[in-house]
Amino acid sequence: MQVKNERRSNEERTRQTRAALIVAARSLFLEKGFAETSTPEIVKAAQVTRGALYHHFDDKIDLFRSVILSEAETVADEIEARTSTEMAPLEAMIQGAEAYFDAMSAPGRAQLMLIDGPAILGHAEISAIDQQTGGEELRQGLAHVFGPDANTAQISATADLLSAMFDRAALAIAMGAKAGPYKAALTTLLNGLANG
Repeated sequence: MQVKNERRSNEERTRQTRAALIVAARSLFLEKGFAETSTPEIVKAAQVTRGALYHHFDDKIDLFRSVILSEAETVADEIEARTSTEMAPLEAMIQGAEAYFDAMSAPGRAQLMLIDGPAILGHAEISAIDQQTGGEELRQGLAHVFGPDANTAQISATADLLSAMFDRAALAIAMGAKAGPYKAALTTLLNGLANG
């Protein structure tokens, strides 16, 4: 019994250490930028040892990747919480888009995911994280909206274009633009796709 409790305690400590490093790194990356943030600063802010950092992450880029993945998972969770399979496909896409804008308005998230992430990790890795955390659901939603005879290549291209529009709108909102016009424009666009 003692071994089981000890294992659970170690697993919890591991989760807490990892989470502390991600939170500290996120804050410092936003405050100072990736290049200007040092690993000693991160471990100091997280109140862990340098050894703990390198136990959980290969290097600063690996930690940054985990920060981006954590942000993307949070966004995906918020979209999932506001959509359901009982919704009509078009309604689910509209609700999902609005949830995306709301989730991306969290302080610093658009900067990390849409500017810093691609600059540091590259487009291919950001795309892979997107697919891992819910990007495929947009393609599936479009497939339902377009119907069974839809061309797979066209669905993928449309999803890529919509995703770029979502990101551009999220950046504008993060920089202070009102979300309402973007949400309304997107609803009009998605309705047009569904009816076209």
